[in-house]
Amino acid sequence: MLWLALHFHSLPLDVFTRGAAVTQPLVVVDWQGQRIRIIACNKVAAACGIHVGMAASAAQALADGLIIRPRDPEAERASLQGMAMWAGRFTPSVTLAPPNGLLLEIGGCLRLHRGLADLLQQVRVGVAELGYTAAMACAPTAHGAWLLAKAGLEKTVSDLAQLEQLLVGLPLALLEQPPAVIEALDHIGVSRLGDCLRLPRSGIVRRFGQALVDEIDRALGRQPEARARFVPPPSFERSIELPTPAHAAEALQFAMRRLLLELEGFLMQRQAGVAALEWVCHHERRDATVLKLGLAKPMRDAARIQLLMRETLGRTRLQAPVHTLALRAPQVLPLAAANTDLFQKTREADGEWLLERLRIRLGRDAVHGIETTDDHRPEHAWRPAQGTQRAAKANRHRPLWLLPRPLPRCVDAITLASGPERIESGWWDGGDIARDYYVAQDCNGTRLWVYCDRASGKWYVHGVFA
Repeated sequence: MLWLALHFHSLPLDVFTRGAAVTQPLVVVDWQGQRIRIIACNKVAAACGIHVGMAASAAQALADGLIIRPRDPEAERASLQGMAMWAGRFTPSVTLAPPNGLLLEIGGCLRLHRGLADLLQQVRVGVAELGYTAAMACAPTAHGAWLLAKAGLEKTVSDLAQLEQLLVGLPLALLEQPPAVIEALDHIGVSRLGDCLRLPRSGIVRRFGQALVDEIDRALGRQPEARARFVPPPSFERSIELPTPAHAAEALQFAMRRLLLELEGFLMQRQAGVAALEWVCHHERRDATVLKLGLAKPMRDAARIQLLMRETLGRTRLQAPVHTLALRAPQVLPLAAANTDLFQKTREADGEWLLERLRIRLGRDAVHGIETTDDHRPEHAWRPAQGTQRAAKANRHRPLWLLPRPLPRCVDAITLASGPERIESGWWDGGDIARDYYVAQDCNGTRLWVYCDRASGKWYVHGVFA
């Protein structure tokens, strides 16, 4: 087995900065003892002399326009689950390591991703695109990889002997042990895992408990690990809090892309797609604005959905600034991979893409397909269809372009080329007709489809040939 550990060491800060590019100093604060202190800060704030552990009041004196955010553990938990859904695109074996880590079993999927180096590069690029920072480490044991990632040692270890050489130098403070145990070990001069391994096991168990020895054994592969696999929810719903309110709809594109990347990973793990999305824009002291996007057929391509949303945002005017953006996909539909010809697949995809863009620009009712009906009357021989245009047998004696309504025409100004085709129908619904249709040509050479109304003897143009 081979495990990949991701340690999101800046998660308290990332949940506030991933929604948009932040050019102002921003800090995250939390209670430490009796005072509110800074637990994370962005690079702009650090350039002003602000650092972790500083009191919030002192930081305000160093930076004008300082943005202060209280730590949001609930947002951190939701972000970790969102990352777990996204990581499902690489492997189905994803495990949460709260409060700020993920563990991925990647030994069985290396060939799918063209080797370990390519897989690690994909994960690294994907984490950055989602707006997070993470330390990554690979090891034969899940807990060993996790300890390396927590220590910031971005190593790829292939065997247990090499793993032990790296772990013995790590501080005991990285272990998931009570602070009292770590402090007691430090008092007797034991500060690293190697120091602990040199002590008698029976003495360690008697003085510090079995849990300490068991955790070290799990990290070194001497004891099996039981890891609960992350199970994605049946539907997708994620949100991003923007660092500053967005006043224009176009400003939401940055946050939309990151939510769509999470959605794409979630759908790849479920082997599914979505045919409808809901974007919920939350305002201060106003009801939320809901933007809906309907798709012609289920899809999961984040880049294409984002381009469709760009069309929607260009025609949207926000009623108030947006402080939080949420994405909901209430219905997840199966999406089977199609085994078709490469060029045919490209043509079909381009046609669907054009259809979606036209529907957004012109409205869903203005763009539709057509299908034939069992009726001899030309104006009733077709009807709108929900999907794309459906194939029908071509009739070379009838034009594809029918006029909205027949226009009167003088028979002396046209030359009849072929016909007649007699149509008598519609008596059952009050729209009965009796017509003789001809293919004709006018003085300009245009081919027309004309008919003579047998009841009145008048001539009409009903269609035009290409």
